[in-house]
Amino acid sequence: MATTNGEVVVGNKQVVLKNFVNGFPKESDMYLKTDSISLKVGQGSNAVIIKNLYLSCDPYMRIRMTPTDDPNFPTYPPGSPIQGFGVGKVVESEYPELKKGDLVWGVTGWEEYTLINNPQTLFKIQHTDVPLSYYTGILGMPGITAWAGFYEICAPKKGEYVYISAASGAVGQLVGQFAKLFGCYVVGSAGTKEKVELLKNKFGFDDAFNYKQEHDLNAALKRCFPEGIDIYFENVGGKMLDAVLLNMRPHGRIAACGMISQYNLEHTEGVHNMMNVVYKRIRIEGIMVFDYFPQYAKFLEVVLPSVHEGKVVYVEDIAEGLENAPAALIGLFSGRNVGKQVVVVARE
Repeated sequence: MATTNGEVVVGNKQVVLKNFVNGFPKESDMYLKTDSISLKVGQGSNAVIIKNLYLSCDPYMRIRMTPTDDPNFPTYPPGSPIQGFGVGKVVESEYPELKKGDLVWGVTGWEEYTLINNPQTLFKIQHTDVPLSYYTGILGMPGITAWAGFYEICAPKKGEYVYISAASGAVGQLVGQFAKLFGCYVVGSAGTKEKVELLKNKFGFDDAFNYKQEHDLNAALKRCFPEGIDIYFENVGGKMLDAVLLNMRPHGRIAACGMISQYNLEHTEGVHNMMNVVYKRIRIEGIMVFDYFPQYAKFLEVVLPSVHEGKVVYVEDIAEGLENAPAALIGLFSGRNVGKQVVVVARE
């Protein structure tokens, strides 16, 4: 730490993208460096500086490591810190809605301190009687995704049959619990025996299977859903989506949240059973979480009491320190994480 003309300047450890990524990302595609940052913002600038406490590892971040024209997933510039959702504490503010000491969550840099020039995108944390890391997950972006995707897009009815792929992840574990609370029959798939047991014993799924041990996904789904699937919460894509389409019931709904099986492929896989969408009158709708941010207060009113009462539980996989952040992010694509992957930068 140094003081220059009354300004405090501190070292700022950062996780930086080295080059654009082809295929599966590697830890070596990122590197750590220490820059410096002034903890003073310009008067009237409307900016804030936050000290990052927790960072969220999310599969969509892989898309941003490759050049794209999609405005929803702006490309990370090589040589700059990568960005993602996180939780932080305001250390300096020229933004009237936030003051020093406030806790916030939103998009931030993978670094110790971040200058935020558009602080209106941040959410002020009002409820601190839960772990702050929950605002990277159950009370943050993944939570709103699960809530909006299930209730708004899938429009469930009590007693319906619900299938969730990548069901032990940040979003899937919540969709399953929301569906059970609503009175649905719920089955999930995951990639290890440990995760399958977690789905059934911790999250209360009616059934679950390890997709890596199934040679025929169509047969596996027929075994779990002899009467078919009403709602599919899509996190995987590819062969899984193809098998699901064969097992959907008439007027079924699919919430397309992600397709992690496709993110690292140079040539994405085609889907061959789309005619089922026509004659089964299936509705497929994508979910972009930003569309539902205006409903965040409503979301908290619904979900927070369930967290306090233990009706909804959440499993996190914690990595300590920015130096372990690249490995934590890469681990998402091999299924190494169990639950929501979080990186602790500082605990206050």
